[in-house]
Amino acid sequence: MSRIGKKPIQVPSGVTVTLKGTQVDVKGPKGSLSHTLPLGITVEVKEGSLQVNRQDDSQQQRAFHGLTRSLIQNMVTGCSTGFKKELELIGIGFKAEVQGQTLMLNLGYSHPIEYPFPPGISIKVEKIGKKASNYMGTITVEGIDRQRVGQVAAELRGFRKPDSYKGKGLRYSDEVIKLKESKKTA
Repeated sequence: MSRIGKKPIQVPSGVTVTLKGTQVDVKGPKGSLSHTLPLGITVEVKEGSLQVNRQDDSQQQRAFHGLTRSLIQNMVTGCSTGFKKELELIGIGFKAEVQGQTLMLNLGYSHPIEYPFPPGISIKVEKIGKKASNYMGTITVEGIDRQRVGQVAAELRGFRKPDSYKGKGLRYSDEVIKLKESKKTA
C-alpha cells in the first residue's frame, strides 16, 4: 500500500469537508476548493480525519492513491492557512511595484512588464533600502491553491532568471545559485 496514501488527513477546526459522490469540497476561513476523485478512489470520514482508499492494486490505482491524498491534504491546508512563495529581486535598477491588481516589473528590459493578478492570488512587494549591495526587494505570492501559487511564482521567475555570473534576476528566497567564475585575462 502507498505510504503517502494510507496516512489519514487531519481536518483542523474551522474547515469542513463535504463528499458528494466523486466530488470533494473543502471550505475554510481562507476560501473553498473542490476536487473530482479519479475512478476507483474513495474517501471516508473517520473521527475528524479523512482516509483515502483504492479499489485494487493496479499500477494506475496505486499512483492515483497517493496523488489524491496529497491533493486533498493541500486543499485542507490551503483553506485553513494558505500557501505562499517568496521571490527575491536582485539587481541594480530592478524594480517591482503593485498598481491595483497588476504587478509592474522593471527588470532591465527596454519595456516594463505588466503582470495582472490571476484570480485567487495576491501579490505583495516589500522594498528594501540600500542595505545589501544588489538586493532590491521581496515579492510574496499568496493564495489557497498550492498549484496556482507555484505556477505564478514560476512565471514571475521566468521573466528574468538568475544570472549565473552575477546572480542578478528573480530567484526563490530559498534557492541557492552557484556563481560561475568570470573569464580571466592574462
